Amino acid sequence: MSDDWGPWEPPKDDDEPPEETPPAPAFPDWPVVGPGSSSQYSPYGQPPTEPRPWDDFPPGPTHRSRDPLGRFFPGLSRGTRVTIDWFLTIAGAVLIVLALKEWVVNPYRIPTSSMEPTLNCAKGGPNSQGCLGDSSDRVLACRICLDFSSPSRGDIVVFNTPSKAAVACGDAGTFVKRIIGLPGETVKEDDKGFIWIRGPNSKTFRKLNEPYVPASRRVGDQHTNTEWHVPKGDYFMMGDNRAESCDSRSWGPVPRNDLIGTVFFVYWPPDRIGFK
Repeated sequence: MSDDWGPWEPPKDDDEPPEETPPAPAFPDWPVVGPGSSSQYSPYGQPPTEPRPWDDFPPGPTHRSRDPLGRFFPGLSRGTRVTIDWFLTIAGAVLIVLALKEWVVNPYRIPTSSMEPTLNCAKGGPNSQGCLGDSSDRVLACRICLDFSSPSRGDIVVFNTPSKAAVACGDAGTFVKRIIGLPGETVKEDDKGFIWIRGPNSKTFRKLNEPYVPASRRVGDQHTNTEWHVPKGDYFMMGDNRAESCDSRSWGPVPRNDLIGTVFFVYWPPDRIGFK
């Protein structure tokens, strides 16, 4: 069998010319970096020898320490700074709590049954007659509220008792009662324990609506059919548990300057939490 193709021979000049190679793409004249060559870029690891375009921008903000004690007292060790920081934090928290108690809000405990059933005292205590709760209510009194508004009838307030309270009630100090009579008014209790109010410029009494006083706790024998005049600048206080409350009916009205704050919230026990 013969080879039809024959031996291979290189093409001659008069044959079809080979395919032309496309020209190389035009690239910018990149600098040649190498031994003995010059470039606008410095070798790796060496600072630049010529200014760069971004060198003209202003430097960014420098990092500042978050530790103020470190800035003011750089010579202190880190352990000392941490100790001082904790001390200042605790002292600041204590000062804030004391300031709140002195000028804003102060907590109080209800020790007697004079404000039952609005505010509970604990059964089984020394003054537990008429108490309904398993524990005494803890309340918050707004001290700053009295700096911006005058007390209103029906407000429950904390106040310093007059000196006569120690004699009439066997106790004194700080009491919690409800404001019944305002300055200049006349307060009267009838034979059924209902309260009547006569204004400073009025000749007639009007019956006071008191839904917070249960009928079973209204009637008492000591103060029925009695009237009391409230001097200007004073307030007449009574407890919601009229039969067990030693109040202004026994030791007189309370001057405005002796009012401490308005009770607005019960924060303990948990089942009694709420606004008043």
